[in-house]
This record gives sequence, structure tokens and C-alpha cells, in this order.
Amino acid sequence: MWQRLTLEARITAVALVAVLAGTSLPFLLIELGADTRLAWSGGLLLALPVLLLLLRRVTGPAQLGLKTLEGGLLNFRDGDFSVSLVLDQSDEFSRLAKLYNEVAEILRRERAHIHQRELLLDTVIQSSPQALLLVDQSDHVIYANSSARQLLHKGRPIQGLTLTQLLPHCPGELASAIQSREEGLFSFTDSDGSHTMHVGKSVFVLNAQKHHLILIRDMTRELTRAEVQVWKKVIRLISHELNNSLAPISSMAHSGMMLAQRLDEETGSSDAKSLARVFDTIAERCQHLTEFTQGYARFAKLPPPSCEEVPWQKLLDRISPLQTFSLSGTLPERPGYFDPVQLEQALLNLLKNASESGSTAEDIEVELRSDRSGQKIVVRDRGHGMSEKVLQQALLPFFSTKPQGVGLGLALCREIVEAHGGRLQLRNRDRGGLEVELWLPQKGH
Repeated sequence: MWQRLTLEARITAVALVAVLAGTSLPFLLIELGADTRLAWSGGLLLALPVLLLLLRRVTGPAQLGLKTLEGGLLNFRDGDFSVSLVLDQSDEFSRLAKLYNEVAEILRRERAHIHQRELLLDTVIQSSPQALLLVDQSDHVIYANSSARQLLHKGRPIQGLTLTQLLPHCPGELASAIQSREEGLFSFTDSDGSHTMHVGKSVFVLNAQKHHLILIRDMTRELTRAEVQVWKKVIRLISHELNNSLAPISSMAHSGMMLAQRLDEETGSSDAKSLARVFDTIAERCQHLTEFTQGYARFAKLPPPSCEEVPWQKLLDRISPLQTFSLSGTLPERPGYFDPVQLEQALLNLLKNASESGSTAEDIEVELRSDRSGQKIVVRDRGHGMSEKVLQQALLPFFSTKPQGVGLGLALCREIVEAHGGRLQLRNRDRGGLEVELWLPQKGH
């Protein structure tokens, strides 16, 4: 009953008890013949200890409740929502503790929900093929995804570095494009061949500081398949793999934008608004690229590859009667996984090019390698090789250095390889000749 009373009611009750005790004693003493002043003095002396004793009983639990709530609020201030309060009372403080625990539980769930969304958002950004770099006003890198780390620092961490420290490790053209603070296309050549990239930049204010968002997009695949006009006919070559890649990128960008918008509505964070703009730009670029490629006819429309496990010796037995070559190294024990008809056509084209390059038959060789992630086929010759200019255009449809060539061989090889989800690279060999490398993913990758 006492615990159910409010704090005000208990203090009032204590005061009334003290007054009653202080007034009852003087009347009793006066009845017994004591002096009036002495009687009232005795009543006052009795009332004060009674009041203090009873108030201690009231203020003790209140003080405990206040200290408990103070500790909980300090945890809130420190961002710790994991502590629950326990008060063995049935008063206002216990109800406040219950309310505190309910708020803490809500905040815990909200924090876990936001954390999960941040993880999803970070996963989307980290898996994006576009290099994303966030730089503050002092040119320190405060965020970079895996594509940016791979492109700018060979996969090593770059967060905290300044652009002055980072850019010397990059190709000169790439460093100049980042430093210029302007959007546009640029090209450079490294050990993996020629690359054409697009740099997009935006500026926004975060925590009262100006930040630069830099997006670097590898345009090599798209631009090497750029339109070629032949007799007023514009042809765009696009691989099956690229079309399949645009849809998930666009979908992930849309999902990320929706999550960022929801986070913005809930928290009003400027980071969420910036991320929404980033994903909106990615989706817009993907949509633009999709519409651009669909407007062009393909010079050759291959069916999707029908991949199966194929023994490497069986593949070589089918090719060797048609083209002369030698095997470098031993055959992988693990069988290959590809469309045997399409890959046979690609290898025949490459071996035919090698035999027409001026190389002797003894110098034309094929090397096969395989591991868990992929399978590599390398065709080498000792012919005339290619100049840097020819290397940059060799994979374009209808480009040929042969007087009677139609320029479809390497372009068709590239389409076959990329339809499998792989890649094709050309490079000149030391002491002359050309090396063509085909990489195909393994089953399940």
C-alpha cells in the first residue's frame, strides 16, 4: 500500500505523522500538569526526529531511483543501449525504469536495423565495378571501395592517405584526371593493355566540410565495342556477359537508393542523401548504357553458351587436324567447363591468325592451365606481333590489318569468351610474337 502512493502523497503523509506526533505530546503533557512551554518544546523535539526518520524512508528509495536513472542516461549519452534498469519498487521511479528499458529496446533494434542496412549498402558499394573515392577538403581519402583500392593502390588500403601520397602509384593519365577535378574520358596503357575510363566528380558538404566524391568507371569494354560505320550502317557489338551484368548492377543501385532514401527519411543524415545521389547516378548511367546498346544491331548473334565438362585432350584432338600447333606444358587434370563448339571456333580463329602472322608452325603453341576459380588458355606465336595502335583496335569488329581480312575473327573470339563470363587479352612477347590469353570461369563461379 505504501509503495503504491505517489512521492508527493508519501511526503504529505510523513509530514502529517510528524505534526500529529508533535501536537499529541504537548496536549498529553499539559493534561499531566506540565508547563505549557515545556510541553510544546517537547512536542517540537519529538516531531523533528520523527519527520527526519520518516523522510529518510521516503527519500532513500527516491535517491536510489534517481541514481539508477542517471546511470542509464549516461549510458545513453555514451551510445550504449544494452543496459537495462532493475528497480524493486512500485513507484514512479520503477515506472520510469520500465519506460527507460522499453526505449532502450527500441533503440537497440533500430541500431541493429541501421547496422544491417549499412552493411548491405557497404556490400553493394564494395562489389560495384566502379571505383568510388571520397576525399575531404584537405585531400585525405576517407572512404574507398575495393575497386578503387585495386585500381589506385594494387588492392592495398588507401583510407587516410592524401592524394599527394596516393597518385604517384597510379598511371600518369589517371593521376592527372583525378587531380583535374573535372569530368571526362581518359586513356592509359599498362601491363594489362589499353584502358579507357570515365571520371565523374561531385562536391557536397558533410559536417560543415566540403567533400569530393570521385567515381572512376572502366569504359574499356564499352568503348572498344564502339560504333563502326560501314556504308551508313552503325553496328554495336555487345557481349552477352555485359547485358547480364548491367541488370544486377542497375537492380543493386536501385535497391541501394531505396535504402538510402529510407535512411534519409528516418535519420535525415547528409550521408544518406549523398549515397542516394550516388546510387541514382549509377542507375542513370546503367539505364543510359542499356538504351544505348539496344539501339544497335549486332554483327553476329551467338546463342548463349551451353557449358559442360569437356576433357582437354578431346578438345585438342578436334582442333589438331585443322591447325598445326604444339602443346606447352601438361594438360590439367581437371576437365574444362565451357561450350565445346564455341570454344573450338575461338581457338581455330586464334591459331589461324597465328599461322598467318609470319610465325613458323613449330613456334605456335597452346598452353592450358586450370585452378579452382578459372581456366586459362594461352596461344603464342613468333610472328610479327602488333603495334600499340593495332593492339588498341584489334578487338573492334571489322578492323583488320590483312588486305583481304574482314576483321571478325578476334571480335568473335572476344564475344565467345565474354559470353562465358571470361575475358580475352592481347600482348606482345619479348623477342617478337603475340600472346593471346583467354580466361574462363570454372563451374559455379
